[in-house]
Amino acid sequence: MTDEKLIRGLGRWDLTAVAINTIIGTGIFILPAGVFKLIGGYSLYAFIACALIIGLIVLCFSEVSSRFNTTGGMYLYAREAFGPEIGFETGWLYWVVRIATFAANCNAVVIYLGFFFPGLDSGLGRTLIIAVVVTGITIVNLIGVRESAIMTNIFTVGKIVPLLLFAGVGLFFIEPANFDFEAVPEYASFPAAVLLLIYAYVGFEAAVIPTGEIKDPGKNIPFALLTALAFCVVLFFIIQLVAIGTLPGLAESKTPLADAAGRFLGTAGAGFIAIGALISVLGNLNSGFLASSRIPFAMAERGELPKALARTHEKYKTPFLSIIISGSVIFALTLYTSFLSAVTIATTTRLLVYATTAIALPVFRQRTDIPAAQFRAPLGILAAVLSIALIVWLVMNVDFSREGLPILISAMLGLVIYYGYQFFRKNRGSTES
Repeated sequence: MTDEKLIRGLGRWDLTAVAINTIIGTGIFILPAGVFKLIGGYSLYAFIACALIIGLIVLCFSEVSSRFNTTGGMYLYAREAFGPEIGFETGWLYWVVRIATFAANCNAVVIYLGFFFPGLDSGLGRTLIIAVVVTGITIVNLIGVRESAIMTNIFTVGKIVPLLLFAGVGLFFIEPANFDFEAVPEYASFPAAVLLLIYAYVGFEAAVIPTGEIKDPGKNIPFALLTALAFCVVLFFIIQLVAIGTLPGLAESKTPLADAAGRFLGTAGAGFIAIGALISVLGNLNSGFLASSRIPFAMAERGELPKALARTHEKYKTPFLSIIISGSVIFALTLYTSFLSAVTIATTTRLLVYATTAIALPVFRQRTDIPAAQFRAPLGILAAVLSIALIVWLVMNVDFSREGLPILISAMLGLVIYYGYQFFRKNRGSTES
């Protein structure tokens, strides 16, 4: 299966920008307070633990992705390693995660705009903002992947500058007295904090979805993933260090970075960080939309969803039906949800999807019927084993009634769609014959 209908318009640094944009979303602007509230100064260790966990997973993604040059990402890897049923479930769950994440983050845009323009975050104003954001990003993605990449690059610069300013200037205003490591948190609090904080690191996987639109994906995807993660790990750690060291009331803050910046940069600085958060969310939405709209396209290419979803626009060479449907679902879901959508549900579902790629690594190493890896993970099998073990550890700390049940229902719905469409295809085939 090739993606000749698509244009390979994403270069190495475009892809790195996509990965950074999908990692840096709303999480780093909000979670420093929540993690600090759970485990205090030990939240710095949680940032390191998350970096190690995600680092192992990214190594698995880097090797597995380097074997493929077609669109699909985790859906494609799971399908090739474990068959169409597991592949479809993986793709379906990831599409659900992306759609829900977009809806939640789009509501964050409404909240931030409501901060600057009171009244816009409710009623008709809220509906108009959602319509403008979703329609705008849908149009950009319809016009072409290159245009989407340009927007992503702009948003990447726009979100990084405020964060670098916060981290760079804030280091000079840290008060050592704000750090307290005497009260050791309970064991149960640490995995809960790590699971919450992982939300700040996830999103990198969006860069592997549009492989059919990436130049030299076997080399550029591993580079983009590892570069983006290394950058975000250092930046996030410094941000948490500054937040703790400059904001005594960090645990109770709803906008921790803006509140901390207000203490050492003044009101203008706080506003600048708030604008940076708004830009960050918009950039995250654009990169996330690129990934979510390609999943139905990839499934339709392999006959698991209606072929119409695999059609590309004659002029723009983009999967326009998949883009329009994804945009429509996002718009409806955003209207009827809020930013308080469960972060743990989205993170847990992502971890399950990540596990399929980690397991696929040793499976592919034993096979000779697929392309050779253009990047070989330094830790190889050990990275895969540790990734799976750490994912299991985190998932075991999830409350099934609150987070596990919705994921189970989503998975069952995916199976109904898969087998329902296969049944429809067989019946239509027998009728036509």
